[in-house]
Amino acid sequence: MSNSTPQLTSRLSIMMFLQFFVWGAWFATLGQCLGSNNLTAFAGDAYGTAPLGAIFAPLFLGIIADRFFPSQKVMAVLFLIGGVFLFLIPNVAGNEKGDLMVWFMLGNMLTYMPTVALGNSIVFTHANILALPKIRVWGTIGWIVAGLVVGFLGWTSDLNMFYLAGGASLLLGLYSFTLPNTPPPAKGEPIDLRALFMVDAFKLFKRPAFLIFMVCSCLVCIPLAYYYGLAGNYLTNTGYTQAASTMTIGQMSEIFFMLLIPFFFRKLGVKWMILIGMLAWVLRYLLFAYGAPDQVVWMILLGVALHGICFDFFFVTGFMYTDKIAPKSIRTQAQSLLVFFTQGIGLYIGYKVAYHQNTYGKVAESYNKLNDAIGQEYAQETLSVTEKLGQMFSKNDLAKIDPSIVGSAMEKWSQYWKFPAIMAGVIAVIFFVAFWDKISITSDDENSSE
Repeated sequence: MSNSTPQLTSRLSIMMFLQFFVWGAWFATLGQCLGSNNLTAFAGDAYGTAPLGAIFAPLFLGIIADRFFPSQKVMAVLFLIGGVFLFLIPNVAGNEKGDLMVWFMLGNMLTYMPTVALGNSIVFTHANILALPKIRVWGTIGWIVAGLVVGFLGWTSDLNMFYLAGGASLLLGLYSFTLPNTPPPAKGEPIDLRALFMVDAFKLFKRPAFLIFMVCSCLVCIPLAYYYGLAGNYLTNTGYTQAASTMTIGQMSEIFFMLLIPFFFRKLGVKWMILIGMLAWVLRYLLFAYGAPDQVVWMILLGVALHGICFDFFFVTGFMYTDKIAPKSIRTQAQSLLVFFTQGIGLYIGYKVAYHQNTYGKVAESYNKLNDAIGQEYAQETLSVTEKLGQMFSKNDLAKIDPSIVGSAMEKWSQYWKFPAIMAGVIAVIFFVAFWDKISITSDDENSSE
């Protein structure tokens, strides 16, 4: 591995920026867009394409990057193909062909999700391991900028946002050909079905600490899905006028903590970084649960702001730990395995559990009643994205709404958030007791155990 230079860091940062711009351009406002185009019934399947992509794609694409083709060329081809799928979506969605739309989304996610591991692999190959946070932070910025561009264009509820994402995907596909050459580390080695199904990477489970890390990471992603799926609905019910803007507080926090990861890594180490990330999720959900009855502003906003610790300390630390312990020949497979278990299996089960509780716990029923009441009491304004961002702290006075409607909804929300808090807390305790792997992360590339 070579030490990162300013020029190399800039090139890799552009890659990360475009990579998450592509996803953020359509995923962030997908639900609202589908609802505005009579496709609400397909929202669950559409959101489910992301974890499905994470589950299935690494089974064959990770091994391609490890044994046959340079990672940057695999990235290029994937984004070019993914761009085509994105360009096909507006036409079929506009004609209300929801089933075909979901298939095209799945095709895009099958090409997109492997690039999460590939992007990390390229960074780890050419840059200092501690350079990942300052490079990866540009992915978060790309996601935020994508949302701002969609807002400025007035495409929040418009299928044209897929054209924006598709154009960015094609641009990144072409740009990827210019990235530093990242040859397949296991080129020339024999391949069989064992390799196809990431058995090489699964051998890392022989290391007890990695097994505990992966099992806990997969399980904790189940309660994590509660936030990704329904936090916006919760904020709207508690009175926030621009829930999407309010949630950018968490993304800004993510940028801040991303840049501090190298410092905390040296001070805390892998175990405490991941544990703090897990406990931050517990705290977030408890703040949401106990802040719901009286819509306590500081508790709700602090819960949103914790996103920087929740995401960075858990996910980014996990990528760095996996890269550190994986042999060079299966490094891409190992990154794919982590994506497979966390953003794939974990989040897929999590979305199913969260929406099941949302429906059968009658959260959705209470949410709809309160949402309708708020809409009737407060007229919806047509605002520019700048005005929306300016209202990230703006809140309607729920005292004007029927107390029985508000009380019922807040009781349901309070119960809803307590379950993932308990689940995440139990997993954090298991991780604290069972995980023991003191890995030294320094500026060089030498694996060392203490």
